[in-house]
Amino acid sequence: MSAHPTSAPALPAWLDVPSDPNDLVPGVWPTDAARDATGELVVGGVTASALARDYGTPLYVLDEDDVRSHAARARDAFTAAAARHRVAARVYYAGKAFLSTEVVRWVTDAGLAVDVASGGELAVALAAGVDPARIGVHGNNKSVAELEQAVAVGVGSIVVDSFQEIERLAAVAQAAGAVQPVLLRVNSGVHAETHDFLATAHEDQKFGFTLADAAVAAARVRAAAGLRLVGLHCHIGSQIFGTAGFAESAARIVGLYADLQGGTDAAEDLQVLNLGGGFGIAYTRVDTPTAIEVLADGIVDSVAAECAARGIRMPNLAFEPGRAIVGQAGVTLYTVGTTKAVALEGGLERLYVSVDGGMSDNARPALYGAQYSARLASRVSDAEPQLVRVVGKHCESGDIVVDAEYLPADVAPGDLLAVPATGAYCFSLSSNYNFLPRPAVVAVRDGRSRVIVRGETIDDLLARDAGILPTERTA
Repeated sequence: MSAHPTSAPALPAWLDVPSDPNDLVPGVWPTDAARDATGELVVGGVTASALARDYGTPLYVLDEDDVRSHAARARDAFTAAAARHRVAARVYYAGKAFLSTEVVRWVTDAGLAVDVASGGELAVALAAGVDPARIGVHGNNKSVAELEQAVAVGVGSIVVDSFQEIERLAAVAQAAGAVQPVLLRVNSGVHAETHDFLATAHEDQKFGFTLADAAVAAARVRAAAGLRLVGLHCHIGSQIFGTAGFAESAARIVGLYADLQGGTDAAEDLQVLNLGGGFGIAYTRVDTPTAIEVLADGIVDSVAAECAARGIRMPNLAFEPGRAIVGQAGVTLYTVGTTKAVALEGGLERLYVSVDGGMSDNARPALYGAQYSARLASRVSDAEPQLVRVVGKHCESGDIVVDAEYLPADVAPGDLLAVPATGAYCFSLSSNYNFLPRPAVVAVRDGRSRVIVRGETIDDLLARDAGILPTERTA
């Protein structure tokens, strides 16, 4: 193996040669992930080889206990932080991160509410048995049909994003003879330290009202017979570490909240501040996400201080932790198909490791330049660490699963490879690019596994092609 030059442009600055390319870094993998006596990866008490044998690869694997424990920990952290200030807190599970009826049941069992961003996501939540009063509806372009569906079932809140939507929702609610609780989505102007496409509170973007427009929007909601303004919503981005951005955003939103409370005779109509979330997780060994308890204490204390400074009562609070609930619980299993060594500048060699999935099951590296980790799953090896790039099988040069990682140099065709921290935004963003069927999702717990989302087959894909006669369809 070639040496690791400190200035090699082919390497990200954070990537170091590991002392052991078989190790499972705590915080990146599911909490109970380990290697058995033979060196094989075990998640939820089930070996990687058993999962691959029973369900094939690629395969999404979710550790059920990990999801449940992250949900309960988030609930406890924010409930306790709010209780110290004598207010309530509600934690929402972000359906867009990963959605299936089973996962919805896990998080609602833990006391979480659910936010959805489409009619389809709402249908999944309802199919899981969620009380509609514990559902929040998001989206910058909700259709009339989606608004009608949400109002008809009695969702707890709808977050409105535009003046046109206020008019549209008011007409829907009035036609249904309902009074729909509404939150205004407001852009605080705080730009999260994340990818531009993940930062959602700066003003030049598609979501919400500017601070300057929010008062007018609130007045229009209050004037609509079928709507009831109950709060404000602000989300500054995703994959965020630390509390500084949230504290600054809270200061601006509390200022708006105070202005809106002072400018109406119905001063008790604003009851909730939803401060979003988007809390980060670890994808690599150098990521250091902020503990959920630290986030809860810091954000809630910031709101309390801002309210005290303005002499106003503190509202109840709501939060949306996002990927922090489900991200770490997920692992994707692949089978290695081919490997190819490429010489780089400075005498460095990169081994391309091609797997049987790719950007169709994890679009985040292509979309955001997201970094991931990888490990051999079917065995351990005492071979020297080798710089690798894990790539998919799609006809795209940007089809990269893991941009830069060290694996044992003897990684070879037939090996099982595991990529951790894939519980969020992998299944949700999956596609059929190059007509690859989307993988199954399997839950593991206490040494048992079960399918919670069935994988697709070629027949499933062909069944949607209206140009194929029934007799021409093949298995």
